[in-house]
Amino acid sequence: MELQAKEGLALVNGTSFMSAYLTLAFAEARELAWCAELCTAMAAEVRESSKDQFTAFPHINKPHPGQITSAENIRQILEGSALIGADADLRGGGMGEGVSYLELERGIQDPYSIRCAPHVIGVLRDTLQWSEQWITNEINSSNDNPLFDAESSTVHNSGNFYGGHVAQAASALAAAVASVGDLLDRQVQLLVDPKFSLGLPANLIAPVKATDPTAGLHHGFKGAQIAASALTAEALHLTMPVSSFSRSTEAHNQDKVSMGTIAARHARTAVHLISEVTAIHLVALCQAADIIGADKLGPQTARAYSYLRSVVPFVQEDRPLDEEFQQTAKLLIDGSLRRHVMAS
Repeated sequence: MELQAKEGLALVNGTSFMSAYLTLAFAEARELAWCAELCTAMAAEVRESSKDQFTAFPHINKPHPGQITSAENIRQILEGSALIGADADLRGGGMGEGVSYLELERGIQDPYSIRCAPHVIGVLRDTLQWSEQWITNEINSSNDNPLFDAESSTVHNSGNFYGGHVAQAASALAAAVASVGDLLDRQVQLLVDPKFSLGLPANLIAPVKATDPTAGLHHGFKGAQIAASALTAEALHLTMPVSSFSRSTEAHNQDKVSMGTIAARHARTAVHLISEVTAIHLVALCQAADIIGADKLGPQTARAYSYLRSVVPFVQEDRPLDEEFQQTAKLLIDGSLRRHVMAS
């Protein structure tokens, strides 16, 4: 294609780059929302938690659409699991005659990072819902300046190149994704810390007998948890709204600008960072499932487990995991894992 006068400028003068970059971040963030629900379901399974925290009643009484959807997704993922119970199961037989106080072996309520997962992931889902319309409007608009009205043969000087809607949507998306990453990082911490893991070995180290020469030698997922925390911190660092830092340029002609390109870059960077956190968490969940019995997983989580195990084998001894985590992250944000799990 041979560009005519001003057509080259028209292609790059508006919000083309920032809109395209945000569109990619949007599509990848939508995959992460589902992955976070899968993580939460598997985390509840390996902790043998109660499914009651995800029942519809509490969520329809706080009727944010994203929260309701997220809780429903987690419930569906948990269907058929032999590891998940109900509040009544955790209470056991209850109090006998003459007993006024019963100390349970474990609390009925899970920590916030599991119990409040629909509330956190729901924010991302609702952010995706409203930002989709903004992005759709932007990529179907005329962003050049000036604009030519062919019917009236007039020229209109305006500011359609301004990316305010892109910047606002990008900053909101980055904040919502980073918050979900923070949630998943806390779930990882529950898996590796024996004070909270409900019987799982410290750092998910492969169990060996005390007389085994390798006992105490390996670190398991200790380094992976540290990496997840660092990646989460970096993503959270990107949540400052960049549009707050408009700079005046070009002799004060461009004296109020959107900073939308930086905002879109930050959003997609946050998405990629959190995709690696999610990958670390899913691999750790597969490790935990192997330790307690992966054959007890529900049908959907079992399909996710099998798919991920084709990429990352059980961690019997310490080995570099960075490339396996990165490969897993790609399968998350391109939708491969979700399509595999939902295929049946």
